[in-house]
Amino acid sequence: MDKGEARPLTQRAEKVYDLIIVGGGPAGMTAAVYAARKKLDALLLSKDVGGQVNWTLGIENYMGYQFIEGPELIRKFEEQVKQFPLEVKTGSAVISLSKNDGGFDAKTESGESYWGKAAIVATGKRPRQLNVPGEEKLKGRGVTYCAICDGPLFSGMKVAIIGGGNSALEAADDMVKMAEHIYLVSVTQLTGDAVLIDRVKAASNLTMFLEYEVLEITGDKLVGGIKIRDLKSKQEKVMEVSGVFVEIGLIPNSDLVKGVATLNRLGEIEVNCNNETSIPGLFAAGDVTSVPEKQIVVAAGEGAKAALRAHRYLQRLS
Repeated sequence: MDKGEARPLTQRAEKVYDLIIVGGGPAGMTAAVYAARKKLDALLLSKDVGGQVNWTLGIENYMGYQFIEGPELIRKFEEQVKQFPLEVKTGSAVISLSKNDGGFDAKTESGESYWGKAAIVATGKRPRQLNVPGEEKLKGRGVTYCAICDGPLFSGMKVAIIGGGNSALEAADDMVKMAEHIYLVSVTQLTGDAVLIDRVKAASNLTMFLEYEVLEITGDKLVGGIKIRDLKSKQEKVMEVSGVFVEIGLIPNSDLVKGVATLNRLGEIEVNCNNETSIPGLFAAGDVTSVPEKQIVVAAGEGAKAALRAHRYLQRLS
């Protein structure tokens, strides 16, 4: 047999896990805890721990905490995961997950391969970024990618919302009830639903800058302002703001199963109510999936469901 040729799981010299969980955010870590409670020999693989939650300044809608910072919530998740005899490998992202010989082969960017009888993909989404000066430095310090999560933290303040689609308009509609003033900045005319556009235009504490680009987000330890430029006249403006909500879309981290599982038009992994994908034994949970409402509490619940369904799948194999 050639070195590169796939071998049946029963013939592999390498260890074969019951379950491989890809992703270290709320969905992946919750799945790991539930897998451990079911006495599955599980492996969690992730580039890092926390995902989008690490960029969240504060969380006020996760049950059990009236307020908690994103990194602190992730530390709580990690502490619970460490209570179980789980194998966790971080530092190298999984670049492909393929079905081979009745199981799944997970390959990482550093060249390792791991095999499991079943797998859960919980790799989340990543925000589409502006890629302007100040954005990276001020993430979690006034730059946020989730108005639903962080909006209340900026109550009574001046904020900027970047984007012209439904995500930006929904964020603006929420923030007009809380913020002192909102600057809505979009490189295009508004492209969202007409009812949202009408509602936002009627707000007395909102100013639109359409066909403007963001040049820079300013501030030292916290966001202090934003610099924008008119795409037609090239005139620049600077506004003092305490928060910048980047609402130009999210990108599912689903490349590792592209061509394996069915993806929808947004690139999300299609799952049914049992977290099953189009491939038997392959499950998915959290923001990377087609499940609506991308929230931490939803992702955690979906991770629990996926692990329970994976356990039932493995029971049928034995």
